[in-house]
Amino acid sequence: MTNLLTEAPAEKGAPSRRTNMLVRKDGLELPRGRRWWREVGWRHLVGLAGVAFAGFPVLYIISAAFNPLGSVATTELIPTTFSLVNFETLLGGSKGPYGTWYLNTLVLCTVVSVAQVLLSTLAAYAFSRFRFYGRRGGLLALLLVQMFPQFLAIVALFLMIAKFGEVVPAIGLNTLAGYALVLMGGALGQVWLIKGFFDSIPHELDEAARIDGAGHFLTFTSVILPLITPVLAVTGLLAFVAVIGEYILASIFLTDNGVKTLAVGMFGIIAGDRSNNLGVFAAGSVMIALPVLLLFLYLQKFIVGGLTAGSVK
Repeated sequence: MTNLLTEAPAEKGAPSRRTNMLVRKDGLELPRGRRWWREVGWRHLVGLAGVAFAGFPVLYIISAAFNPLGSVATTELIPTTFSLVNFETLLGGSKGPYGTWYLNTLVLCTVVSVAQVLLSTLAAYAFSRFRFYGRRGGLLALLLVQMFPQFLAIVALFLMIAKFGEVVPAIGLNTLAGYALVLMGGALGQVWLIKGFFDSIPHELDEAARIDGAGHFLTFTSVILPLITPVLAVTGLLAFVAVIGEYILASIFLTDNGVKTLAVGMFGIIAGDRSNNLGVFAAGSVMIALPVLLLFLYLQKFIVGGLTAGSVK
């Protein structure tokens, strides 16, 4: 820092230099002393407080997962002992078929998130690029539907899926397909977000593609789709996380152990004895977080590089 930061030299005939500023050799001024605390330093304190607030529950869950005693009273913020007994108990099946719940959840999350992103993207493209009768009313209707949570229609959804099951048992109650259909009711929930991204893309790109002979489908897939990769990655991640954490509907439509999701199955583990089962529950929570973490790390490159791909090619 000593060879990079120097005090600002006073120009000839200019007022006396400020003693609370440093000027780098490239000419950039940086505050120091009290001014640094007033302008920059307090932001660091707020950031550290936010990191501590967000990291405390994560550290506590990790500590409980590797604590062999596995109770609320014996869990410490900083783990003093290390054991995989909670993971062995969980994967051994004594608390329930955790592997089956894990696989059910991953399948549901993948299918529902892909379907939601696909349908929302197609609908957003139509609302953004086409002009048709009922366009404004359709957008307002989608916004109005999103104002009401899905569990308000639990009774109607339950009766509907029960009737479907009488005709086609594969999509009835206690089936992953039937529960997936229930979640598909919010398949257009990302239309407004994706449409806003579509609106920021110049229409000249569409016109240039049409001049070259491309139709709407080729324009959408070859020109527009690479440009909206960031918002697709974000909406896909949000949909994936929402399905993993969904409990209310899953607890009603999935009651058999063989078709439960992680949210329902893990709640059943801790509901019996919240104190002694904390370690097993924490171990399951740590394993649940792994797919989300890996998906986020994988989608980062699309979020960063999506804006530079598409129109140039």
